[in-house]
Amino acid sequence: MKLSKENILGLIALGTFLLMSLIAPGFLGSNNLTNFLFQLPEFGLLALAMMVVILTGGIDLSITYVAALSGVGAALMLTNGFSILTAVLVAILFGVACGAFNGFVVSKIGVPAILVTLGTMVLFEGVILAITKGNSISGFGDTYSLIGNGYYLGVIPLSFLIFIFFVILTAILLNKTSWGRSIYMFGNNDVATLFSGIKNSRVLMKVYLYVGLLAAISAIIMTSRYNSVKVDLGSAYLLQSVAAAVLGGTNIHGGYGKVMGTVYAVIIFQTISNGLNLLGAHSAIVDVFIGSILIIVLTLNFFSDKFKKKKETQASTA
Repeated sequence: MKLSKENILGLIALGTFLLMSLIAPGFLGSNNLTNFLFQLPEFGLLALAMMVVILTGGIDLSITYVAALSGVGAALMLTNGFSILTAVLVAILFGVACGAFNGFVVSKIGVPAILVTLGTMVLFEGVILAITKGNSISGFGDTYSLIGNGYYLGVIPLSFLIFIFFVILTAILLNKTSWGRSIYMFGNNDVATLFSGIKNSRVLMKVYLYVGLLAAISAIIMTSRYNSVKVDLGSAYLLQSVAAAVLGGTNIHGGYGKVMGTVYAVIIFQTISNGLNLLGAHSAIVDVFIGSILIIVLTLNFFSDKFKKKKETQASTA
């Protein structure tokens, strides 16, 4: 039986988990497993968002600053006496507005995504610094902290259930809707997609709006868990989210990628990061490890695509 790319990755995730269980002291302890489940959603949501934008052949370098700005929006509401619902809605509004700005410049003006999001990364960082003066905003109250620290029925972290909800929602949107199919078509061939009657700009705009929504949800979980927000909220997840999407099988040129692949990759990275921390490894080692994986996977994908094209050329000329 031939295993799919995602199933192989699932086995690797299981193997990594078992390996860390054997070599990292306390890995299977209840405290560590609880921390594992609490840390997974904020990273996982950003990785899902990055996967969706990479499916179009683009990238979003501003994603962690979109999250940070969304977190600042929620923090301003909470510290000025507004309700939690208002804070959550403002965070989502900030995230979607940032996504709309990125989407407008990419889809309507036609500037490459990497340039647009590089610029907005600096822009959003500047806006956050102007609002916060470089300081952190904290003190959101016990009720708000339940989003990132609370449990459902005293067992499952609420934030983990939120993550599962968006995993299912993203899978449905990508695989069961015409918008999702248009994303894959656009990633494979944007010219053919345009001539098939699909409005590419509308597809792209919705992609960046959805990315902004996921970044905002991640920000709500992070600000709730840490009870504070500052300019570098979630900044460590930028490289990791790209690496998780690529390791999960998403083609960096667009057109292919599955939600489960990204989820397995997130579990692998979280397991390695968690295990290395328990083994006393410096945090820089984790970055070196993730960077190395990203380069290796990109190189392997490059030669795989080259081999595939060569084989197709030989078949067509035979």
